[in-house]
Amino acid sequence: MTVRNEALQAFLDACFFAYERAAQAPEARNSLAAIKVRLEAPAAPRATPGSRLPACDHLDAALDTAEAVPSVAGLIAAFRVLEPMLAWRRRPTHDDTASANFVDGHANAMIVGPGGVEEREDVWLGVSLLAPHVRYPDHDHAPEETYLVLSGGEFRHGESDWFAPGIGGSFYNVPAIRHAMRSGDAPLFALWALKVERSAA
Repeated sequence: MTVRNEALQAFLDACFFAYERAAQAPEARNSLAAIKVRLEAPAAPRATPGSRLPACDHLDAALDTAEAVPSVAGLIAAFRVLEPMLAWRRRPTHDDTASANFVDGHANAMIVGPGGVEEREDVWLGVSLLAPHVRYPDHDHAPEETYLVLSGGEFRHGESDWFAPGIGGSFYNVPAIRHAMRSGDAPLFALWALKVERSAA
């Protein structure tokens, strides 16, 4: 029987508590409820240790700012315990919609999902970090996605203008919608949860 890492379980509990307060769209709430059910059964842990990238030099600043906001303070505290286990990675591809400083100015980490603290295919739950003044490229993916924003910064999806959810804000991306994000004078830090169907994995 697989037993889930205690730090990961504490993070997941804090994560869904924060999402419950933030995500109001019915589609987001339905997606998160399904993800929570899937995560009731633990999966095998990743065998390799955690690792960091240059952009992670900005992580403490982002966490310090978010931790001052009561609605996400518990989540940030749980993330600090979990973070040494994360394997931070660069996005493998990008196009000319990314800023010139994108490669060393960003880092993504899967928490549960491929390469995550817990290896699984049915849920992708992870975080993205941008150094100041970095634009993430336009991209899309088959799974639906619900963001929980943990910093300043701006986002857009589909034909929308850029918008700033703020710390503790949330929004939902329908499957295959083009979307992007960009940081301003401070780092951008955000959590994302994707419900993955077999055909999208």
